[in-house]
Amino acid sequence: MTLQQQIRANRLRTALVVGMFALLVAGVAAASTVYVGEAGAVGLLAFGLAYGLFAWWNAGRMIGALTRAVPLRKSDDRELYRLVENVSIAAGLPATPPVYLVDDPAPNAFAAGSRPSSVYVGVTTGLRRLMPSRELEAVLAHEISHIRNRDVRLMTLAAVLVGVVAMISDFAFRLAFFGGGRGNRDRNPLQIVAALVALLLAPLAAVMLQMALSRRREFLADASAAAILNDPEAMALALRRLQLDTQEIAYADRATAHLFIESPTRLVRGAGGFLAGLFQTHPPLEERISALEQAGGFRLEALPGA
Repeated sequence: MTLQQQIRANRLRTALVVGMFALLVAGVAAASTVYVGEAGAVGLLAFGLAYGLFAWWNAGRMIGALTRAVPLRKSDDRELYRLVENVSIAAGLPATPPVYLVDDPAPNAFAAGSRPSSVYVGVTTGLRRLMPSRELEAVLAHEISHIRNRDVRLMTLAAVLVGVVAMISDFAFRLAFFGGGRGNRDRNPLQIVAALVALLLAPLAAVMLQMALSRRREFLADASAAAILNDPEAMALALRRLQLDTQEIAYADRATAHLFIESPTRLVRGAGGFLAGLFQTHPPLEERISALEQAGGFRLEALPGA
């Protein structure tokens, strides 16, 4: 597929996953009415969404604190800021996002902030030292694509929905075993069992959908970055260079892994097999490189400087 075909395909798949997410939330809310009633289900949804709104509003600051990212002044690294400005203009952003620096030898980058006024790009000191200018620009284009595509907002919403599903399921599940069944004597036993199974499996399904959404958006950001720069080979080279590095970011964890250009933890990187793949935040780097090779009509040879 060409880059534009990849972009369209990944947007379509994203829409399908989002639709499945909406059906899952509606389904778990309906199942919970067996144990908490309609008013209880509405109350749990309202509470979960209120908490989610708070998390969404403060997402950028929370992520910055978790990764220990600090603002980088333009005078500290003029070349890096020049690249960010150039890519931002090429991507059509209304303003250049601030740049944050994470003092960590592992090469990686991320985009954070769920509101236009709070978005920023973060890079590690390891990435800054490792990447040649052409590949660094591709990495920055990947992160700026996340901002342009509103991926940070979308993934924050997905995390909120996972939390809402888990909270409703847990509360209703507890009621099922600690007194919630008293009001269900007139219900069909099959309905009660079906609701119980749905509540048990819903959190797992929500996490799987969240991970699927994250993987789709990574493919989309790769293709978008290659299109912005008209240089899919640079994006592929950057991913290959990241693939050859095995360092972990010290302060990254599973909760923030989806924000990075590649999974920052070895546990997730090394996971293999079909079932393990369902719970990965990122597609395998080899698949991402292959998609770029197919779109650009090239074959990645030896890595320059490797």
